[in-house]
Amino acid sequence: MRHVARTAKYASLVLASVVVLVPLVVVLFASLKTREEYSTSGPLTPPRNWFNVDNFVTAWSEGHMLRGFLNTTLILVVSLVGTVAVGTLAAYAINRFRFPFKRLILGLFLVAALVPGVTTQVATYQIVKSMGLVNTPWSAVVLFMGTDIISIYIFLQFMQSIPPSLDQAAMIDGASRFTIYRKVILPLMKPAIATVVIIKGIAIYNEFYIPFLYMRSPDLNVISTALFRFKGPYGAQWETIAACTMIVIIPTVVIFLLLQRFIYNGVTAGATK
Repeated sequence: MRHVARTAKYASLVLASVVVLVPLVVVLFASLKTREEYSTSGPLTPPRNWFNVDNFVTAWSEGHMLRGFLNTTLILVVSLVGTVAVGTLAAYAINRFRFPFKRLILGLFLVAALVPGVTTQVATYQIVKSMGLVNTPWSAVVLFMGTDIISIYIFLQFMQSIPPSLDQAAMIDGASRFTIYRKVILPLMKPAIATVVIIKGIAIYNEFYIPFLYMRSPDLNVISTALFRFKGPYGAQWETIAACTMIVIIPTVVIFLLLQRFIYNGVTAGATK
């Protein structure tokens, strides 16, 4: 039975790896094919020329990928800094302070996390438009910062592992509440911050709907909407879209492989402590 269980375990791992890797292989093969080769060959048929980079050149130049990376980086950095600041401050206030309707606020956070975002898009668009943020990068920044209830819950879970005695010791030494947050709480929350930054960063990096809806100006092109340039009403340049997709995927995969231990450690610490 032990050998059967081991065989079943590795077979399931191999099957899961195939399910994950086959779509990436299909996209990679498509990105290296010419248009004629793509239309006449199967999705898993290897390209005849493994060094064909014409699709990548077209995707980079005509898709304005450099501008997309710059705009994405700006939105990503500002949104992550704001998310960490708002989330850690909210978690610190909820965990350390006593105030009326505290349980009600936590319940409202949970309700907000359960409501599908698409059901509130009409009202959200009207609010963003009234603020004058449509066709500006700040529309995406405000939405990314203001709709991340999950990050607050991650910070709140991790805050429970930090003993209040540290706050009391710092207050005896004359530290203010904000000094305690900045010099005591924030450094201890590095695992949770790393987890939120990685998970939230990947979500912002891959987001298509918000930039497409709120940032229609060509100068505000991000990497996710750059792929849409090669989709027209009468067809699509799928081989070029595949090259765009590979350009977008590679940084995400590299960063995730380098920082995956922070994700697992942060989630585990926040869940168990």
